[in-house]
Amino acid sequence: MIERFTVSRDDTIYEAFPDVALTPSGTLVCVFAECTHHGDRSYTRIMATTSTDRGRTWSAKYPLTEATHGIGYYNCPRITTLSDGRLVVIVDKIYATGEDRNPDCYRNLLIFSDDGGVTWSEAVETPARGIVPDRLLELADGRWILSCHTTEPASRNLVQRLWYSDDQGATWTGPVIVGQQPGLNLCEASILPVEGQTLVAFHRENSGKSWDCFKTISYDNGASWSAPIAFPLPACHRPVAGWLRDGQILITHRFMQGGKGWTGWWTQNLFAGLTDRESALAPSREEAHTRILPLDFDRSMQSDTGYSGWVQFEDGEIYVVNYILDDAPKAQIRGYALQVQDFLLSPKEG
Repeated sequence: MIERFTVSRDDTIYEAFPDVALTPSGTLVCVFAECTHHGDRSYTRIMATTSTDRGRTWSAKYPLTEATHGIGYYNCPRITTLSDGRLVVIVDKIYATGEDRNPDCYRNLLIFSDDGGVTWSEAVETPARGIVPDRLLELADGRWILSCHTTEPASRNLVQRLWYSDDQGATWTGPVIVGQQPGLNLCEASILPVEGQTLVAFHRENSGKSWDCFKTISYDNGASWSAPIAFPLPACHRPVAGWLRDGQILITHRFMQGGKGWTGWWTQNLFAGLTDRESALAPSREEAHTRILPLDFDRSMQSDTGYSGWVQFEDGEIYVVNYILDDAPKAQIRGYALQVQDFLLSPKEG
């Protein structure tokens, strides 16, 4: 059974684009954006809230950044717990209007906490240029990877790129193209370490045609990537991939049906996909499989939902955060507690 909880709801402001991390002490830290509206960034600020009871109740929200008013606005934060116990938030800050395609207008900043989210550092700018970053990914050998997307000037298609650092952000190498193909708009990738130096990036395809998620594969810790391969998560937006304790892979994502809804009702569904190592590495769509669980449905006629983050506790419970309008006048942050068993019936039950 999926349990739902209010993470943050403030009916005076739009709260959206959340992510969540689990600290070594067991505290959940959720970060999200305040803004005037999804389509209006005349005001933005990045906020945080914490929970010490596994997401059942949450603290009052508090700011990580200053408020912005106009150009130079914050967009989509992500949060990572590093191996040394520090928290790091990455957020894109945009110095452009919606018509500007110059990648240099899209900056990505890192904000650190070494006390479980109580206090935060000043923002540190990185060389990554693009929007909607993936979480800062820390590989087993210590490499840091930052990934985001931008528009390729000649084709006007979206392209996913990354930068990597082998000295904890002192210097960076990049950009490296993670996903690009004529006719596809690959973006909002979630990069998953699989084994050794093999990584898999799961991409949103943003043509509005409800096409599959696409994946690309790296066999050298992100220095080079394969051509895109279709993956059986239809109409997948903003995938968030990670390993579960039982060795399966979970990918939370927005279901975006396309059609007239692309400019009308927008989007209503948050899904979770269950898959495995063999499917992640499969060379074709036909050799991969997924099991898809609906997590929530936005009943609002102005529906807007589906950017998510998740963690798993040691006892197996999964906790997901998501933004949604539903019964609120403006977007709110909602939490979901579930188990892998919610995807499956036992042989007796079946």
